[in-house]
Amino acid sequence: MSGALSGVTVIDLTRVLSGPYCTMVLADHGARVIKLEHPVRGDDTRHWGPPFLGAESAYFLSINRNKESVTLDFKQPEGQQILHELLATADVVVENFRPGTLDGAGFGAAAVMARYPRIIYCSISGYGQTGPRHEEPGYDAVMQAEGGLMSITGEADGPALRLGVAITDIVSGLFAAQGVMAALIARQTTGRGQQVDIGMLDATAALLTYQAGNYFASGVVPARMGNRHPTIVPYESFHASDGEFVIAGGNDDIWRRLCAAIGRPELGEDPRYRTNKDRVMRYDEVRAELERALATRTRAAWVHELTAAGVPCGSVREISEVLADPQLAAREMVAEVQHPTIGNVRVVNSPVKLSETPPSVRIAPPTLGQHTTPVLHELGYDTARIDALKSARVV
Repeated sequence: MSGALSGVTVIDLTRVLSGPYCTMVLADHGARVIKLEHPVRGDDTRHWGPPFLGAESAYFLSINRNKESVTLDFKQPEGQQILHELLATADVVVENFRPGTLDGAGFGAAAVMARYPRIIYCSISGYGQTGPRHEEPGYDAVMQAEGGLMSITGEADGPALRLGVAITDIVSGLFAAQGVMAALIARQTTGRGQQVDIGMLDATAALLTYQAGNYFASGVVPARMGNRHPTIVPYESFHASDGEFVIAGGNDDIWRRLCAAIGRPELGEDPRYRTNKDRVMRYDEVRAELERALATRTRAAWVHELTAAGVPCGSVREISEVLADPQLAAREMVAEVQHPTIGNVRVVNSPVKLSETPPSVRIAPPTLGQHTTPVLHELGYDTARIDALKSARVV
């Protein structure tokens, strides 16, 4: 079956994470993604390691499947001509340079959209294309700090912490892919492309959801609370006799089932703790009661017992445990592709399950410039001309 974006061609001018994550999502859904890289350096993440598999970095391999790599120096006149020829065939261009960087070469949004009015031009940057900070660069760690995420991550009496994945890069890429898809749908009606402008700070602020809502409602600035939830109790991690696990007591019925399962049914009926509001107000008391009971058995025993009782819970697992989970296997969430130089490569599959046009992992992340020659042949360049361009380091 063809993907939902089959027939869509994307010119990918991105590097590192936010942009490549966006174009990977589009590629998984069937778009043809032609990734343009510098002839010598390529994408920065090709050099980020260890670990490496052969000459390829694990980082690059994780976010560049289903793409074709074409090396091109579009600062040179011949490179600019090739880029224009590619844009003439494209539906979408995605870039994550600092605002204004591409204007000097004639490939900024205004110039490209004037010349190719049906193209969708997606820009991802630290602070967006407008506003007093739009010229500042964007890096995930900075955005987690500037966007408030670090201020609410970590123990109450400890330092602010960055999340264990580059969440602001990833969510910016997801919002960018969403914007591109929306613009493609709009083009079916209008016949025109448009610019998709994604600021990483905007995307990070959008993640604040109920934390922002709590602040709007109360005027109280949210603070770090460790693993606990600001408005639900119990909803956090606890120590069993051999490790940590999480209980998500999302309503009063679950609270009563939890109390019965741990052998303390009287807690579920105690007027001090009967409603979630009561438990939030008496958090320290509730936590102490649960800690005493839960420390007596292993986390596996508790997860089995509580799950049977209808209490949402789960062990705090290492990544190796997660990726070996039979549930993920059943959902085909680990895919394998054959790489031209390093053999079999495993990647995390798309979580989107569509019954008619499912996303897919079709080809391995490309080696640097792997598709330069065939793509140039498609544009009408003969072998002698391609060899001359390679000698001049245009490609």
